[in-house]
Amino acid sequence: MADPARVNGRGVRSALAAATQRLAAVSDTPRLDVELLMAYALGTTREQLLLRHLDDPSPATFAALIDRRLTHEPIAYITGTRDFWTISLTVGPGVLIPRPDSETLIEAAIEHLPDIEAPLRILDLGTGPGTLLLAALAHWSEARGLGIDASPEALDYARRNAELLNLADRASFRSGNWADGVAGDFDLILCNPPYIAADESLPAEVFEHEPSAALFAGLDGLDDYRVIATQLPRLIAPGGMAAIEIGATQAEVVSALLIAQGLKVAVRRDLAGRDRCVIATP
Repeated sequence: MADPARVNGRGVRSALAAATQRLAAVSDTPRLDVELLMAYALGTTREQLLLRHLDDPSPATFAALIDRRLTHEPIAYITGTRDFWTISLTVGPGVLIPRPDSETLIEAAIEHLPDIEAPLRILDLGTGPGTLLLAALAHWSEARGLGIDASPEALDYARRNAELLNLADRASFRSGNWADGVAGDFDLILCNPPYIAADESLPAEVFEHEPSAALFAGLDGLDDYRVIATQLPRLIAPGGMAAIEIGATQAEVVSALLIAQGLKVAVRRDLAGRDRCVIATP
């Protein structure tokens, strides 16, 4: 007999269909959303859900997950995890959710620094839940890094993720205002600062749930770039680089800020063909 605590009287297949119709009003990817939430409710992966569980009873917890998604709560906050590059990160309210676009920075760094056993010194400015730093440390096995963030909530997640990924012995985190008070030469500097202009519109799930301090950067979205640009020249080691995420229309102006500090720049596009990363070198 099925466990009544796990069953809502409907099979997985029909529950997915009904939930997809409900979420169509709030999501551009309703079917993907419901599959991810059903997999979470069942304690399995989306792939295993589709292969093995479509004819199972639907768990009683699934309906409440759909209700949360109907309020525009991000999937990553509901499930508590988000995959990025080769790692999986714990996330939740108060922390910026990692996005595939940011993997462009890791791609740029790997191209510039191809030796995976190099003893790199890495700095991650605005580390959030440790996204870029921990992805980099997972790739460069002998690297060590420092993550800086102004948010205590983000730093809590970053430290927790470092422990979960067995990277805590090579990663340290501290509170700070970008690179203020940071000394030394870094082979790789990663940075995903806020870059949304004050009057720019965002999807409800972003605007209503993710921390505004990690999104908005003044009237033109450039306030933090102006600070970071002045700090980078003293921090990039000879032969090193900085990879800085940008909005799709900001390549020219952010490049100009860096060039004004004596740095060389190049721009890398994401998989959608949009300008996404400015690479700065001495």
